[in-house]
Amino acid sequence: MSEEFSTQVSDRICKHMNDDHAEAVALYAKAYGDLKDATAATMLSIDAEGMNLQAQANGEEVPLRIKFDHTLKNAEDAHHTLIDMLKQVRK
Repeated sequence: MSEEFSTQVSDRICKHMNDDHAEAVALYAKAYGDLKDATAATMLSIDAEGMNLQAQANGEEVPLRIKFDHTLKNAEDAHHTLIDMLKQVRK
C-alpha cells in the first residue's frame, strides 16, 4: 500500500463513506460492481487502484473489487474520483 493510501487513510475514507454516504456506496456496488440487486454495501478498504466493498444482494453478502479508471495520487484524488463516479451513476 502506498504512502498516500496507508491503512489510516483508507480507514478514514471508508468510515466517512459508510457513515455519511451509505447510499453512494450501494450505488457503486450496483453500477460499477455490476450487482443490480444490491440493497446495501459497505466500503471495506480503498487504495490507489480501487476499492473493496461488501455488498448485500438477494440475502447474501457479496465481496466486490471495483477498480478505478486511473491510479489515484492521494486522498484528495480519491475524494474527487468518488464524486465523479457518483455523478456518472446518477446521470
